[in-house]
Amino acid sequence: MLRALKDTLTRTRRPPSGDGAAPPVLPPGAGLPTGPRTPPPGEGAAMPFLDHLEELRWRIFKALGGVLLCTIACLFFADWVVNTLLLGPTEASFFMYPLLRIEAVDVVLQNRTVFGQFFAYFGTVLATGLVLGAPFVIYQAWRFIEPGLYPNERRGLRFVSAFAAFFFMVGVAFGYLVLTPVALQFFAQFTISDQILNEFDVSKYFSIVLTWSFSAGALFELPVVVYFLARVGIVTANGLRVGRKYALVVILVVAGLLTPPDPLSQIIMAIPLLLLYELSIKLAAGVERRRLRDEAREAPRAAHEAGRLGRGEGTSG
Repeated sequence: MLRALKDTLTRTRRPPSGDGAAPPVLPPGAGLPTGPRTPPPGEGAAMPFLDHLEELRWRIFKALGGVLLCTIACLFFADWVVNTLLLGPTEASFFMYPLLRIEAVDVVLQNRTVFGQFFAYFGTVLATGLVLGAPFVIYQAWRFIEPGLYPNERRGLRFVSAFAAFFFMVGVAFGYLVLTPVALQFFAQFTISDQILNEFDVSKYFSIVLTWSFSAGALFELPVVVYFLARVGIVTANGLRVGRKYALVVILVVAGLLTPPDPLSQIIMAIPLLLLYELSIKLAAGVERRRLRDEAREAPRAAHEAGRLGRGEGTSG
């Protein structure tokens, strides 16, 4: 109602002439302009579809530029990235094995394709650059989505891109430091006969490490996604509580798909996902409590404005 009143006042206001003359009076029968007013910048002007595409294109370019800069930086440390990050879990002396209480063995890698080592080398550098450039990508994605939200929705999402980048990196670290060592040693030590040696192809090894790490990073975005959906009113804490038993089944299935076929690995993956789901419920409940406080604070002001407008209408009548 207040916005409609503001629009009306804006349309009816006329700038005074330079000589101090009164503004011209509309002749009888001439109505006020009824076309849509073009809001000034920052007031929520509707953007045409082609402008949306242009904005998306530039956001993608900026995100790719950030990833490219991080990848170029990683090229200067390519040997360390490959020998320490990529090949680290293949060595029995990897620092995570004692922490995880795993009796580790050295994993033998072989190259069975012409481009195997080439793709593993530069793929590892690119993947590391993508992880480091994830904050740029998430920030640009948020800057594209933010103008489409109402002011009350944007208020609590100011630092959502920072939290999203944080949870993604924590998830990637969990996938690389916990999930990868456990799964790799399980497959390295699983044998059906002493005549068969477990020697893995370097291309397959690279792809599976990448899958485990980035899948965990994506799954760890659950609290950020739920918080965003709660802010825009799509999900509620009560709905998440009611769906907890179904979420448990989904989490166990996802953990089973991303881990080796043994209960220990599945539990290791399922526990943090369950904790993240409970954290998501807490975040959604906090959003609802804050929304109720805001509504209670705005109610007297809205009632006062409504009463003032009602008294004005009654006086004019």
